[in-house]
Amino acid sequence: MGKPTGFMEFKRAKTKEQPPLERISNWNEYAARLPDETLQEQGARCMDCGTPFCHMGVEIRGAAAGCPIQNVIPEWNDLVYKGQWKEALDRLHMTNNFPEFTGRVCPAPCEGSCTLAITDPAVAIKSIERSIIDKGFENNWILPRIPRTRTGRKVAVVGSGPAGLAAADELNQLGHSVTVYERADRPGGLLMYGIPNMKLEKNVIERRINLLRQEGIDFVLSTDIGKDITADELKAQFDAVILCIGAQKQRVLHLEGSDAQGVHLAMDYLTGVTKSLLDSDFEDGKALNVAGKDVIVIGGGDTGADCVATAIRQKARSVHQFGKHPELPKTRQEDRPWPQDPNVYSLDYAYEEVEATKGRDPREYCIQTKEIVKDKNGRVKELHTIQMEKILGDDGFHFFKEIPGTEKVWPAQAVFVAIGFEGIEKSLPEQFGVTISNNKIRASIKDFETNVPGVFAAGDARRGQSLVVWAIKEGRAVAASVDEFLKVGVKV
Repeated sequence: MGKPTGFMEFKRAKTKEQPPLERISNWNEYAARLPDETLQEQGARCMDCGTPFCHMGVEIRGAAAGCPIQNVIPEWNDLVYKGQWKEALDRLHMTNNFPEFTGRVCPAPCEGSCTLAITDPAVAIKSIERSIIDKGFENNWILPRIPRTRTGRKVAVVGSGPAGLAAADELNQLGHSVTVYERADRPGGLLMYGIPNMKLEKNVIERRINLLRQEGIDFVLSTDIGKDITADELKAQFDAVILCIGAQKQRVLHLEGSDAQGVHLAMDYLTGVTKSLLDSDFEDGKALNVAGKDVIVIGGGDTGADCVATAIRQKARSVHQFGKHPELPKTRQEDRPWPQDPNVYSLDYAYEEVEATKGRDPREYCIQTKEIVKDKNGRVKELHTIQMEKILGDDGFHFFKEIPGTEKVWPAQAVFVAIGFEGIEKSLPEQFGVTISNNKIRASIKDFETNVPGVFAAGDARRGQSLVVWAIKEGRAVAASVDEFLKVGVKV
């Protein structure tokens, strides 16, 4: 590395952000790029580790440790430090098809596995990654790469999320003709409609899609495979099919009163708001608006946080988010040793915004909703809850025990259910005849092929709900397997 003592000379710089009270008045990305000089200092903090765990990309206890797509992080950190931005971009694109996505929405497990993080704040890897790709677009270093020859083979990719887009990109560059099918009216999957604009502005996605189109990939939108085109028709038209349909079946509450008007699935809310924003800047009136309402989000994850941020921008009267687990510790605990993800407390953008406007963090911990109460018109009126205690049992497993006397009534006119995803929607894969196991498409991790020859699966549809980086990794890997399959010359 060019600066062996950089980690001792420079402190970690926080990403530049709009102040909470300013950003809640708009739907723009709240994070911005740091100055080049600051970013070069941040690159200098990379320690030239003998073994750089930041890009090992494995799972430990079900959580990512290091970068799943094996970004060569120390190399582009060093190049940024030296001011060699274009060379850093080349290194970044070597492993990552879409750094403009990961640099914005990935939770950065690489930073949790940074060697410097053992004793100090980690290298600002995510900020550097985003800056490299943004500078690449600004300087017109990223241009269409038109394949010189075509193989004559055709591949259909069903689903245009990060796994589908990565697979399509790789196969197109190998010379195959790729058509991506998407049932929504815009490509991008959950990147487009599942992640709010303030985390990922949609022109960032559209810019990449336009580039892929220029490179020769066809996108067929508003087309539901299994309805508009049957599985048999698709297999007849293409030499291989890749199912990257995600795991978008949302979990529902099995709770008295959960059928009340005003109780919504979180992803339905987020999708409706984003679509209305993009279609008409909310002029069409189709977005669910919670202005002046008491809002409760059930579920303590990122999707719930996005609901919180959306509700606060709509000027909700109050916003609370219920989670079943205790508040995370401020520092890494012994049961989460490095290089595992530390899983520590942080104040997400949404919680900063509520704290700034309402004077408190909206999160409620170790809380259990017991009942949703309707008014005489069938609309949600209030939630009844009780606090819980997390206890370690004699068998070594944790369980939750209700605490008598902690019952509480919460007024609510809007409730968003953000308790995760069950897995795939089964109707499409059933048409293809692929095996489904544990609400996922069964496909080999070795070659990603299903039990149906020529039909492959990757991303969340195969592995379950996961991170954008795992989706990109699987998209790249399935593309390599499909390429080998096509070389054999077997048709679906």
